[in-house]
Amino acid sequence: MTFVAAVTDRTRRLQTRLCVGLDPRASAYRDAAHLRAHTLDVLEAAAPYAACVKPQLAFFEALGLPGFTLLEEVCAAARTLGLPVILDGKRGDIGSTAAAYAQGWLTGPHAGDALTVNPFLGFQTLTPFVEAARANGGGLFVLVKTSNPDQADLQGQGISERVAVEVARLDAQEQGEYASVGAVVGATHPQDLATFRALMPRALLLLPGLGAQGGTAAELAPAFHPGGTGALASASRAVQYADGLDVGASREAARRLRDELNAVMP
Repeated sequence: MTFVAAVTDRTRRLQTRLCVGLDPRASAYRDAAHLRAHTLDVLEAAAPYAACVKPQLAFFEALGLPGFTLLEEVCAAARTLGLPVILDGKRGDIGSTAAAYAQGWLTGPHAGDALTVNPFLGFQTLTPFVEAARANGGGLFVLVKTSNPDQADLQGQGISERVAVEVARLDAQEQGEYASVGAVVGATHPQDLATFRALMPRALLLLPGLGAQGGTAAELAPAFHPGGTGALASASRAVQYADGLDVGASREAARRLRDELNAVMP
């Protein structure tokens, strides 16, 4: 089953459109063993309420080689739990470098089922990622309008809309309910969700910023299609560190966010 089919099926079966982010911050733990155990425990605790999981590559890379080993463990555990994996790496480069990133993060033992990618070196740089995703049944989430306040420095004045049109063009090359090329649109921009939903009708939208960055479930309905498919709302710190390192609090936070999202579905 492709990534888009798997995550949409899980959304419908379990009635969840929550994406749980994992950001294992070394400073929060006694040592590497503590970090590993807590990260895996949070993953297992939140899994029943999640449509997918999103490891943030930066935090794993910061740990060096043990971080890559942990990432492989996280990906394997997620798949055992039936959770599709989005690797949040925001990769983007030209030519053979882009192809190497695509090979590294969309194939192999620590690959994700989907990857976030950066289009701001030019649309041609997306090609190796699109080809790798399609060849492996994977998915992409192209940065369109990110959740941080200063995104407007480079994403304003119609730039985000231009990227959205390119995502829609790529999606038109595929068949099926949703295409492999999705888009990142911050949950912190609720006023723009209807616009981007209309511009990219067959793209899965990844909505980061739920919780700690100020995004709220109540404002996200315009990103979804009737029946509550077509988008994934992502929360990281609000789940993993809901109350310090209390795994029970992480479980409850995931359940609450799932329910809040379900309450506003069209």
